[in-house]
Amino acid sequence: MTDTVHGAAPAVARVSDTYRWTQLAIGVAAMVMIANYQYGWTFFVPDIQKKFGWDRASIQWAFTLFVLFETWLVPVEGWFVDKYGPRLVVLVGGILCAIGWAINAQAETLNGFYLGMIIAGIGAGGVYGTCVGNALKWFPDKRGLAAGITAAGFGAGSALTVAPIQAMIVDRGFQTTFLYFGLGQGIIIVILAFLLFSPKAGQVPAVIQNANVIQSRRNYQPMEVIRQPIFWLMYFMFVIVGAGGLMVTANLKPIAVDWKVDSVPVTLMAVTMTAVTFAATIDRVLNGLTRPFFGWISDMIGRENTMFIAFGMEGVGIWALYMWGHDPIWFVLLSGFVFFA
Repeated sequence: MTDTVHGAAPAVARVSDTYRWTQLAIGVAAMVMIANYQYGWTFFVPDIQKKFGWDRASIQWAFTLFVLFETWLVPVEGWFVDKYGPRLVVLVGGILCAIGWAINAQAETLNGFYLGMIIAGIGAGGVYGTCVGNALKWFPDKRGLAAGITAAGFGAGSALTVAPIQAMIVDRGFQTTFLYFGLGQGIIIVILAFLLFSPKAGQVPAVIQNANVIQSRRNYQPMEVIRQPIFWLMYFMFVIVGAGGLMVTANLKPIAVDWKVDSVPVTLMAVTMTAVTFAATIDRVLNGLTRPFFGWISDMIGRENTMFIAFGMEGVGIWALYMWGHDPIWFVLLSGFVFFA
């Protein structure tokens, strides 16, 4: 006999941890599918430059625009998620990603590439922001770990396609590669969108107070947040650290070509690849592993301490890459260190 007098039961029952991890896995899979839109770009730059003869700085404006539209529109996309749910935003994001690289496949002008990367950026940002936000909603008790695992899909997602993308560019040309990978990844994102759900009240555990994580006693509304100086300090930190990492992301292959190490064979742990392929593969793997690792660390020692360690490592890594990256082995190892930080 159930007790209905001393309090009503929750409207929705708690879901199993298996269901929560399944939702997390779907988000990770979607993140894997958008990874190449950012991390695969560097492989196309030398061939675009060779075909059209544009200077590299002009070509890389396409990547700059991609990142701007990928990141700065996330608050707007988050509003759509809150209003319409994650499924619609990820669905539209997948379609835009496919359209963006399809435009790149046909582009004959710089403006064409700019347009393609803007559209792909809007799509990728929608998927990224939605999947990370959804992970936090499903795991209020493990926020650092959940966000880290989800972001790992984005960081490591392109590791397995480093060699295939480069091989297709050589065999079929960069335009065909843009088309096939763009459409293929976009279609998979659309399929995954139909499997994403947000938790309802009562389906997930209550937030657990973590003595190692400094948090205020109440949640702030969005307009309150942007009036806090600490928000703008964190925003500034995020921008400058991201700029260093994205500089290496966009220019990894061009840097290797400039230093004439791109085609030099490197053997590490009984595996031999050209320096740029080896570096790009290790970079993606470490860029994935670092996210749940530092998310887990931040749950243990606090966000501020973790940022101090990670950001310091990033600065040292970029300086060391500049100093010793002319050597093929150091190029591989230090680029991996930069991506890990």
